Amino acid sequence: MYSMLFGILAMFLVNSWSVNVCSTMLLTLVSMLMFNQHFSNSMNYIFLFNNVSSLLVFLSILLIGLCFISTPDNKKSRYMSCLLALLFILVVVFLVNNVLLFYIFFEASLIPTLLLIISWGYQPERLQAGSYMMLYTVCASLPLLMVLLYWSYNEGSFMIILSSMNSSMYESMYFIVYLAFLVKLPMYSCHLWLPKAHVEASLAGSMILAGILLKLGGYGLIQMNYIFSISGEKSLILIFIMSLSIWGGLLASLMCLRQVDLKAFIAYSSIGHMALVIVGILNDQVWGMLSSVITMYAHGLCSSAMFCIAYYSYLKVRSRSLMHMKGLLQIYPMLSFFWFLLCSVNMAVPPTLNLMGEMFIIPSLWSLSIMFIIVMGMMIFFSGVYNMYLYTSINHGMYSKYMLMSSPMNGFQYVSLFMHMFPMILFLKME
Repeated sequence: MYSMLFGILAMFLVNSWSVNVCSTMLLTLVSMLMFNQHFSNSMNYIFLFNNVSSLLVFLSILLIGLCFISTPDNKKSRYMSCLLALLFILVVVFLVNNVLLFYIFFEASLIPTLLLIISWGYQPERLQAGSYMMLYTVCASLPLLMVLLYWSYNEGSFMIILSSMNSSMYESMYFIVYLAFLVKLPMYSCHLWLPKAHVEASLAGSMILAGILLKLGGYGLIQMNYIFSISGEKSLILIFIMSLSIWGGLLASLMCLRQVDLKAFIAYSSIGHMALVIVGILNDQVWGMLSSVITMYAHGLCSSAMFCIAYYSYLKVRSRSLMHMKGLLQIYPMLSFFWFLLCSVNMAVPPTLNLMGEMFIIPSLWSLSIMFIIVMGMMIFFSGVYNMYLYTSINHGMYSKYMLMSSPMNGFQYVSLFMHMFPMILFLKME
């Protein structure tokens, strides 16, 4: 707790303007800690600390700090207040123990994200992308709100809501409870908003969206399993969701090979990785849950770093098209070196955390069906294919004569990329 508060203070005290924001947020946190009500049958405090929430809080603080490092030219008060408000919302979401407050702040995280897309995007299509994101996520989560309000009215509590429900009531609620978080992850067939949002978002918007906000869906699935106790039932609906997720991950990996836009390429690769998170959580086994947590952490850092280096490459080439981004190895060798490292991490080469997450899920998939193992093997193969294709298409070949010469990489760009990879190395060393 003290290290988290120190990290918040160290990051917020960038200028005198943020002192007021920092003090206000800390006072709000203290007041919520003092707000003692019995929301649960077993807990008398409002914040719930566990390994998953602590890890995601650390990831949130780290990535918000890296957003400030990666965008030193944008230090306006509106931009900083938007990121700070988003950090406050994320910390509350990952620590709150009340279901209603969790839902409120879960939905409130969309507002700063929408502002990052609309206000700091640089194309007219950003309004359509913001509309897609709001329609998909809000409409999918409204049925969950109705369920929470209905059962809290009957049970008189917002925690352990379905403790007295019989098994026949579960069947009609699987899809409603999970839909809000499956769209947030997103699951294939609910994913159309994600590539649009990534393409139109600014650098900070893409980093936060890929690094943290997708993890809200996985964390929500874990919390719903804790409250409703409906995972691991091997019912027809859960098998259908897991099958659709794993097949969707394979299709998303195939779609990466057809992408021309660099940011859409990285967005579709995120959909493929999140498919394993869905299967691991819903199967509700020890290896699957461990794999999902490791994959969420590793993907949060890796995907954020890939959007960073994609933006830095865009500054050099002034184009996100893979047709025009060729021959970076001849002009910017250090940029190509980081492309090589990040593509290797994204394709889960040993000894990275991505490989650990993919290997740990194999026992969980084996307990379901051999077909899940086959599909995952194809996903791993095509993951290596599209990452090698991405690296070679950008860095090899002859650079275009229309490419404008630019300055070499700055110091803050090296720091940002290194700080993305260092926590993964440190985490592996600690294990």
